[in-house]
Amino acid sequence: MAISHILICRTDNIGDVVLTLPLTAYIKQHFPEIKISFLCRAYAASVVRYCTTVDAVIEMESLSDPAAFFAQSDIDTVIFAQLDKRLAAAACKARVPVRIGNAYRTWFNWWYCNRPVHFTRGGSDSHEAQLNFKYLRPLGIRHVPKLAEIPAMYHFKIPHEAALDQMLQPYRFNLIFHPKSNGHGREWPSDYFVQLARSLERQPDIHVWVTGSAAEGQWLAEHAPELLLLPNVSNVCGQLTLAQLACFIQAADGLIASGTGPLHMSAAFGQRTIGLFPTARSMHPGRWGALGRRAQSLSQTVNCAGCKIKHAMTCECMRAITPEQVETIVLEWLDQKRREQQISANA
Repeated sequence: MAISHILICRTDNIGDVVLTLPLTAYIKQHFPEIKISFLCRAYAASVVRYCTTVDAVIEMESLSDPAAFFAQSDIDTVIFAQLDKRLAAAACKARVPVRIGNAYRTWFNWWYCNRPVHFTRGGSDSHEAQLNFKYLRPLGIRHVPKLAEIPAMYHFKIPHEAALDQMLQPYRFNLIFHPKSNGHGREWPSDYFVQLARSLERQPDIHVWVTGSAAEGQWLAEHAPELLLLPNVSNVCGQLTLAQLACFIQAADGLIASGTGPLHMSAAFGQRTIGLFPTARSMHPGRWGALGRRAQSLSQTVNCAGCKIKHAMTCECMRAITPEQVETIVLEWLDQKRREQQISANA
């Protein structure tokens, strides 16, 4: 059958959503006239709306009756890029012609999806962004791109927000620290962020901005107050919506974070990005690393017993990534920007 309208469903965290968006560009390459809708949670919708290869964004919270939504739409293909029994059942009930989902160890996708795919995530050595391409097999697309190909598949148009630009304008190099992960990843120790910020005080051109939710800002105020009190640091935790955070990241000069949503946003936007990762198989950069034309991931191979502790906040392999290593990269960024400015001034 001819495909005219695909819905991609990804209703989990913002990082997972961002790593699914390359599918939209690749589908557009193969089916230029196709309409692509994306269903996600409301909190992630603002970032997806900045993606130019997505034609429509649907917020999960707006679907009081998913079966009625599918029945009233012209969607002919739905990809469940995340397991969701309620949505899969609704699409089946509405008789959406093509329903794609991962049936590996998932009985309801065997029942509700008529174009099942079969693969495991947890035991895979592939990156999450690559694994998502397996959902395209029923569409006749079997190519899984190399990691180096994926940054070119991000297409964002992020507006400037005058108030945020004005905040950044006094400083020559604006560096974002996003220390927390909302419990979704292993974190770089907060005292390392303190050490890095203190060391960067020697660089008058660099100003540090600490981002995060209000709750994360409160955690930092209690556990790393030195960071927020440094003269070269400004705390904007809890002050930005996700849409504003996207604009802020785009307008700044670089971002440092562990494996969390803003890290993947920054990398996908083409911003200078450092991702800090443990060595555990389920969390290492080969699986979750930052993918972007100016992004890089740091990880140290150590015998880390802490990696085996499921809900640990940090571990020894995260502590093995030193502030000095990160500072070296930041200073390279600063030199790079200075050269770019010099070239621009002489043009």
